Amino acid sequence: MFILYVMKNSIYIFAIFLLAILGCNTTKSTMTSSDKALKTQNDTIRIANDELQYEVIIIDPGFSSWLASRAYPRWYHSQSYLENKNQIYVGEWNRRVLQPQQYSPNLYEMTIDYQPNIDYGYEVNYLIYNYMIYFQNTYKQKLNGYVPTR
Repeated sequence: MFILYVMKNSIYIFAIFLLAILGCNTTKSTMTSSDKALKTQNDTIRIANDELQYEVIIIDPGFSSWLASRAYPRWYHSQSYLENKNQIYVGEWNRRVLQPQQYSPNLYEMTIDYQPNIDYGYEVNYLIYNYMIYFQNTYKQKLNGYVPTR
């Protein structure tokens, strides 16, 4: 399951392939842009930026180690590149959510509310993009065209 949920200017991404369902916390982060931090804990990645008031939480076994070992480093791609790819990937993701008879509802459970007119900042786009790459490679899915292996 992968959810991007917008609530009170916070974005929550949950990719839960665990046995338990975890709840989300809607409390705003107190981090500033200089305090942006990537925190990993038990296959959970959290990035928060109070300046932009968006938060991403990704929970998926293996993603944090994949991100650390296989993803391109930050700033390898520009923010506009990440935004363009995210719009394509999220658009296809949402299309598949609406076709549960054709695509597994276990993989595509909920739509992602990713709006192209909102500047989510580099870190949020970086994590969404890399999760989409990880998801496609790990679960043998192809959301659009060529899928990088890293």
